[in-house]
Amino acid sequence: MAFDGAAGITTASGVTSLVQSVDWLAIAPPTIAAAVALLVLVADLFVPEKHKRLLGVGAITGLVVAILALVPLRSGDRETFCLRTDANTCSYTADHFTLAIQLLVLGGALLTALLSLHETRNRLPAGEFWFLLLSSAAGAALLPASRDLATLVVALEVASLPAFALVGLRRGDRLSSEAALKFFLSSVTATAVTLLGVSFVYATTGTLHLTRIAAEMGTVPGQLETLARLGVALTLIGFAFKTAAVPFHFWVPDTYVGAPLPIAGYLSVVGKAVGFSGLILVTVIAFPGYADVWGPVIAVLAALTMTAGNVAALRQSTTRAWSAVRLLAWSSVGQAGYILVPIAAAAYSSDDQIGATVAYALMYAVVNLGAFAVVALVARTRPLNRISDFRGLYATHPVTALTMGFFLLCLAGLPPGIIGLFAKVTVFSSAVDAGLGWLAVVMAINVVIALYYYLRWTAILFRSPETAPASTLESTQDTASEAAPETAQEAVVAVRPPHGRTPVAVTLAIVLTASAAVVLSGYPQLVLRFAATSLF
Repeated sequence: MAFDGAAGITTASGVTSLVQSVDWLAIAPPTIAAAVALLVLVADLFVPEKHKRLLGVGAITGLVVAILALVPLRSGDRETFCLRTDANTCSYTADHFTLAIQLLVLGGALLTALLSLHETRNRLPAGEFWFLLLSSAAGAALLPASRDLATLVVALEVASLPAFALVGLRRGDRLSSEAALKFFLSSVTATAVTLLGVSFVYATTGTLHLTRIAAEMGTVPGQLETLARLGVALTLIGFAFKTAAVPFHFWVPDTYVGAPLPIAGYLSVVGKAVGFSGLILVTVIAFPGYADVWGPVIAVLAALTMTAGNVAALRQSTTRAWSAVRLLAWSSVGQAGYILVPIAAAAYSSDDQIGATVAYALMYAVVNLGAFAVVALVARTRPLNRISDFRGLYATHPVTALTMGFFLLCLAGLPPGIIGLFAKVTVFSSAVDAGLGWLAVVMAINVVIALYYYLRWTAILFRSPETAPASTLESTQDTASEAAPETAQEAVVAVRPPHGRTPVAVTLAIVLTASAAVVLSGYPQLVLRFAATSLF
C-alpha cells in the first residue's frame, strides 16, 4: 500500500522517496507569469531597440495565457506541496477563492500592460519594465494560493519588490525617485514587523501551515498566550500596509503621484488584492480562534480607513497639479475601508462573509482601472493631471466623458453604476448581519461624503470648456524659466503639444473595463454568485 502526498511517496516497505509530485496544472498561472518574465528579460539582451515593442506584446501574450490557465481549474480544488505525513496539509491550494483573486490579479496586470505599451516605447526601459511587471504579477498570483506563512511572506515580497522598482523606473524624475524611496522604506518596515509576528506564531505553535496553526492555537499553554496574541497582531501588519489601511496609508498619495500612471492603477488594484487576500488567509484560516483579537482591530481599521480616505479626497483642489491622481489615491484608501468591513464581520458571524470582500474587490478592480485608463488618456494632452483638465471633456470627446462619468458613478454606487451599488449593499449587509451596526452607520456616512467628490468630478466633465487666449500661453512660456523650479516645470508641461493619436492599446483597455462594468451593472448577480463560490 502506498501513500502519495505531493511532497513524497511512502512505499509498502516503509522507504520514503524524496521526489516530489507537483501538480503543474494547479501552479500554472503564477508559473507562466514568472517564466514569461524571465524570457522577456533574456530577450531584452538580444532584441534591437527598434523592435523593443515586441517585448510588450510577448508580456501581454504571457498574461493572456496565464489567465486562460485558470479555466481548467474551475472543476474543483487542487492541492500540491503537501506534507509527507499529512496529505491534507498543503502549501499550495487552488480553490475557488484562489481562482477569483488570481483572475483579479492577472486581469489587472493585463490591463496595466495595455496602458503601458505606449509608455515603454517613449519613456520607460522596456525590458526592465515588463520583467518587473510580470514578476510582481507572479508573486501576487501566488499569494492567494499560499497556505503556510513562509510562502505567504515570500509571495508578498515577490509581489512588492518589483513594485518598488516600477514606481521609480522613470530615470531622472525626482518625484518618481522620492515616491519609490517612501514606498520601499515603509514597506520594508511593515515586512520586518510581520516577520517578527510570524516568528512568535511559530514559537507558540511549532508550525507555519495555516490549518495546523489554527489547530495548535487552541492548545497554547497559558504562559504563551500573550506571545500568541502578540504574534497574531504583528502578523497582520504587513498585509494591512498593502491594503493602505490607517495608519499604514501615508505612502499612498505620494507613491501614486510619482509612479507612472499605469503603475499607480496597478498598485491601487493588484497591490490591494495582495493585502486583502493575505488578511483573509491569516485571519479566517490561521487565526479563527483569536477572532476576539483581530476582529475589533480590523473593524476599527475599516472605520478609520474609509473616513480618512474620503475626507482627504474631499479636500482635494480641482486646480492643483496631479489632483486627479491624488483624488483617486485617497479614494482608493476609502474604498479599502469598505473592503475591510466583511473581513471584520467574519469575526462576529458564523456565516461566510468573505464573498462580500471578493465581490467588492472585483467590482473595484474593473472600474478603478478604467478610471486610471481615462486619466492616462487625458494626460497625453494635459499632463498636469488636474481635475480641472477634465472640464468640457464631453464637448470634445463625448464617449470618453461618458465612460469616465460611468466609472465615477460606479465608484460612488449610484445608477447607472448598479454594480457599485450592489457591492456596497453587500458589504453593508455583512456588517449588519454580524451585529456591527456602528460600523454600518460609519460606512453609510462615508458613502454620502464620497458622493460629493465623485459627483463634483462628474459634473466637471459636462461643463462648458474654458478657452485660454493665445497670449496667455505665450506669457506662460516666457515666464516659465523665471518661476520656481516646480512651477516652471508645471508651466512648460502645461503647454506641451498633444502626443498624436490615441494608442490602440489604451483604447482597448478603456473598452474592456467599460464593457465589463456595463455587463456587471446589467447583471450584478454574476459577480456576486462568482464571489459566493469563492468561500472556503
